[in-house]
Amino acid sequence: MDFQELLKSGSYDFIRTNERLGDRIMLLGLGGSHAYGTANENSDVDFRGITLNLPSDLIGLTKFEQYVDDGTDTVIYSFNKMVKLLLECNPNTCEILGLEDDQYLIKSPLGQELRENAGIFLSMRAVRSFGRYANDQLRRLQNAIARDSLPQPDRERHIMNSVNCVIEEFNRKNGDAVNSSSSSGDFRISMDISDSPDMEQEIFMDAVCRHFPLRRFSDLTGQVRAVLREYDKLGARNKKKDDNHLNKHAMHLVRLLLMARDIVEKRRIITRRTEDLPVLLSIRRGDFMLPDGTYSKDFYAMVDEYERKLDEAIRHTSLPEEPDMAAVGRLVERVNLYAVTGRL
Repeated sequence: MDFQELLKSGSYDFIRTNERLGDRIMLLGLGGSHAYGTANENSDVDFRGITLNLPSDLIGLTKFEQYVDDGTDTVIYSFNKMVKLLLECNPNTCEILGLEDDQYLIKSPLGQELRENAGIFLSMRAVRSFGRYANDQLRRLQNAIARDSLPQPDRERHIMNSVNCVIEEFNRKNGDAVNSSSSSGDFRISMDISDSPDMEQEIFMDAVCRHFPLRRFSDLTGQVRAVLREYDKLGARNKKKDDNHLNKHAMHLVRLLLMARDIVEKRRIITRRTEDLPVLLSIRRGDFMLPDGTYSKDFYAMVDEYERKLDEAIRHTSLPEEPDMAAVGRLVERVNLYAVTGRL
């Protein structure tokens, strides 16, 4: 498909006419399966981009985070919004900095500079962020298949992994409340033998709180409840349609683990998965799905192996715990100065 020709069509006139877009766009590239290299004949075209903030956003009264065109499935983030997402190593957005040259439709000099400086945003936050997204994909798989086809302890273990991600992220974002001198909180979960007649093992929580802000505690419990609710949802399935979706979830689970390992080992964002295409496309075709809609032992063994390799990479990584905030600050000042004055 000629994406440059597609961009010239009337459906994308907003790219050229909107005052926030046009020549203010720093980067515009492929998203989704076309970005990963896993597209098939049924794949939609997604464009993702970054645009300069207007001067009024930076020194005036306007506010802008992103432009969304639902008709073309295009999302273009403001530069300042993108910086926040990059600092968190958000998988759905940091991949725009890992595209190959031929996958960009627009690339300004500042966009190229941002791309060349992708490494200053990378940190161990990627492990938590990519891990959380991978767990979400795994949970979707387990939600959609027949629950009685999986051993109950395995289902409970998957839930525990998802809840652990929620707790770790909560502790990171609320460190001031968790560790302050006036209040404290300690939240841990573990698996143990259950007293319930319909469960072999069950997740248990140990929580110790002292003078802990109630609203923050409510936020944590709300997130945990959301995990449990999502896992327990099990509706009627349109088998052919849902199997295609399940295979996409399974493929993205593996892709996320592979991308996380690249970041940890190579300190690079590699969006197009050229070397991994055989296994990713095999998953997407349904080669690992059994006739009853579950997944083969080979699939779960493969996921376990990728997780083991990621854990091994984490133990030997030189990736910093936090992004290079000084370098990020200098880049943000440089880009935003240009956004206001038009001068570098």
